[in-house]
Amino acid sequence: MMIFGAYNHVSNPEFYNGFIPNFLPKLAVNYLFSVIELIIGILIIRTKWRALGSACFIALMLVFFPIHIWDLLKDVPAIGSKEAAMVRLFVQLVFIGMAYFVFKRSDREK
Repeated sequence: MMIFGAYNHVSNPEFYNGFIPNFLPKLAVNYLFSVIELIIGILIIRTKWRALGSACFIALMLVFFPIHIWDLLKDVPAIGSKEAAMVRLFVQLVFIGMAYFVFKRSDREK
């Protein structure tokens, strides 16, 4: 998922522009998060680094959470509708929970 997200930031940066505040350089932010997501994806794939990758994924989701709340509070959310924005927040919490599970399990495997 993270590696696909990294690819998508480069191949379809316009999709993410609505989530990026206007005072930030949108293309640079897209490329920055593409690199971050690629690194996290690679960390999670490697058993040796899975706990670190999962922790980084959780941190990234927590960084994105206020941005998605801000999007939900807009008249017209970047994701398309208020309902879709609410579902995205719920799914993000599920992702955080799943990453925490992977983190705890990976930590025990050491």
